[in-house]
Amino acid sequence: MATTEIAAMDKDRNISFLHFQAADCHVDSEFRYTLFTVYYSIIFILGFIANIYVLWLFTRVYATKKLNEIKIFMVNLTTADLLFLVTLPMWIVYYHNRGNWIMPSFLCNVAGYLFFVNTYCSVAFLGVITYNRFQAVTRPISTAQSSTRRRGLYVTVAIWVLIAGPSTYFLFDDGITEEGPYTRCFERYDTKKDNTPVFVIHVIICICFFLTFGIVLVCNAFIIRTLVSQPVQTRNKDVRQRALWLVCTVLTVFILCFVPHHILDLPWTLMVLDRWKISCEAKNTVNDFHQATLFLLGANCVLDPVIYCFLTKKFRKHLSENLKNIKDSRKCSRQTTETGVEGMVPLQECLHTTLKC
Repeated sequence: MATTEIAAMDKDRNISFLHFQAADCHVDSEFRYTLFTVYYSIIFILGFIANIYVLWLFTRVYATKKLNEIKIFMVNLTTADLLFLVTLPMWIVYYHNRGNWIMPSFLCNVAGYLFFVNTYCSVAFLGVITYNRFQAVTRPISTAQSSTRRRGLYVTVAIWVLIAGPSTYFLFDDGITEEGPYTRCFERYDTKKDNTPVFVIHVIICICFFLTFGIVLVCNAFIIRTLVSQPVQTRNKDVRQRALWLVCTVLTVFILCFVPHHILDLPWTLMVLDRWKISCEAKNTVNDFHQATLFLLGANCVLDPVIYCFLTKKFRKHLSENLKNIKDSRKCSRQTTETGVEGMVPLQECLHTTLKC
């Protein structure tokens, strides 16, 4: 037998072996089932309480017709977080069943749709909030004199239309994939079909995200430089401190929650589309890191409400008053319990404290 024929046979055997390895490779992250079940349960409870409280506080503090641009963005950021939080019970059931979607398939589409909408509406609203603060710090007079309510409404509508509109793809796409005994929800792609559009969509998403993140970095850099260069005065010391805390919080949300996911998104997409030929061990490593970024991504629903504490003095005032009232109510209740007496005076004090809220 000729040497070239032997080499060709060896090459065919190697290719067949690689195909067998690829088919036999099971990519999964076992740690996620227990972790995400517990984690999403905590996120659901904390996030739901925090965001509902924020909306309630907004209705008490501000009249709807008096909401300016920054407050309109804050309300819509909270709304985006709540849209994701209402889907968390479904994801909790999903991970509790070891990644098996036992609910109707259309709910998988709804959960995927709202997950996408929340993620990128949050990114967009954090971006415009940062730009708004950039204008307030660098051009305080013109910003204070301009009527920003109408502009805020236009920007808000544009964000929802540009993100929620194209995302309807997730409502009609077949998000369910059968994998042995398990029914996966938006975890796999059909590699036998032309998946170029899927890859292009992920490229566009990553480009748009990093452009927004770049704008956030530049605006925050200007905010920090402007605040630091200003002479410190007693009356504006608190304002400057709150502004710096706002910058740190927004950057923390971006860097902790969003950046890791988008750094790994394209490599993971190439892997699941079978366009990146790597070993089975490397695939599982990439998948493990991808699951870790999803873990961080879910935290933004809890971190976003922290931002509001640094945005408006009125909001922070009502928040501190409510917390003080809760503390006083607990103190009165504890005193009444310890004395074992009905205690007309302590009870009246508690009632008075509660009514002040």
